Amino acid sequence: MALFDLPLDQLRSYRPSFPAPDDFDEFWAKTLAEAREHELDARFEPVDTGLTGVQVLDVTFSGFGGHPVKGWLILPAGAGEPLPVVVEYIGYGGGRGLPHMHLLWASAGFAHFVMDSRGQGSGGWAEGGTADPVGSGPAYPGFMTRGIEDPHDYYYRRLMTDAVRAVEAARSHPLVDAARTAVAGVSQGGGLTLAVGGLVPDLAAIAPDVPFLCDFPRAISLTDRMPYREIGGYLQARRADPAKVLRTLSYFDGVHFAARGTAPALFSTALEDQTCPPSTVFGAFNAYAGEDKSIEVYDFNGHEGGGPYQQAIQLRWLPGKLRAGRDA
Repeated sequence: MALFDLPLDQLRSYRPSFPAPDDFDEFWAKTLAEAREHELDARFEPVDTGLTGVQVLDVTFSGFGGHPVKGWLILPAGAGEPLPVVVEYIGYGGGRGLPHMHLLWASAGFAHFVMDSRGQGSGGWAEGGTADPVGSGPAYPGFMTRGIEDPHDYYYRRLMTDAVRAVEAARSHPLVDAARTAVAGVSQGGGLTLAVGGLVPDLAAIAPDVPFLCDFPRAISLTDRMPYREIGGYLQARRADPAKVLRTLSYFDGVHFAARGTAPALFSTALEDQTCPPSTVFGAFNAYAGEDKSIEVYDFNGHEGGGPYQQAIQLRWLPGKLRAGRDA
């Protein structure tokens, strides 16, 4: 696929004009306060995986509404003192999968917490184990339009709340150093990374790769690729609802979370990415409030982005950020 979005020099200065709702911060403060009315109840059960270089713990914690959310905590074998932790969020449609799919960060000496995505991982590329017990009104197949007529009912209110609670669950383990917490993810995982970066004020670093859920008005009008196209498919049938839909989406836009994030940040984008167009990623990057930020650009790649090359950059970048928490 040839380049289809803005030229790179324009991307570097692009800023969306989609304002955050006046009650954005109040909405999220209330949402998280309601979630915290439920005990976190984080449980860690050892799992025999046959892996000798890591210790694997099967995690269950209380997310949005007190609903049980699954995860993995993967530790270097023999860890005896608190470690910096990378909390990872999964791409669209996938679940936490199997532990041996997640060996990178423990191999680098970090604790690694992998959050399952509620309701996902049944027809995608990695199995999930977390139900979403909340129903919704009319929706297009997928997750993008579930409850989209009201921000209180929207699917991503639940998933983003789970993502914040996952940080709290990871930090509750005695072999995790809470002061040295990073969050990371690719695509949907990158969008969740930005949300958590804007909602959790004391992170040591964030690493959103080719992030999804950014600059919704531009994304849904620029690309016809799934999952953004789910919103267009919904609006094909419900022609009177665009303003209502965009209002809901404004509470979940990575651009608005980025404007509230301050931790050191390493973004990535790819200029041939039609799934998460580069202008939507640069919209979030340019809005990011933290001064310590950088973005890797992959000129001839699509939604795979940098893949292992980006991981190699993260492996060089992240240790310095986690060595002494926010003061690194």
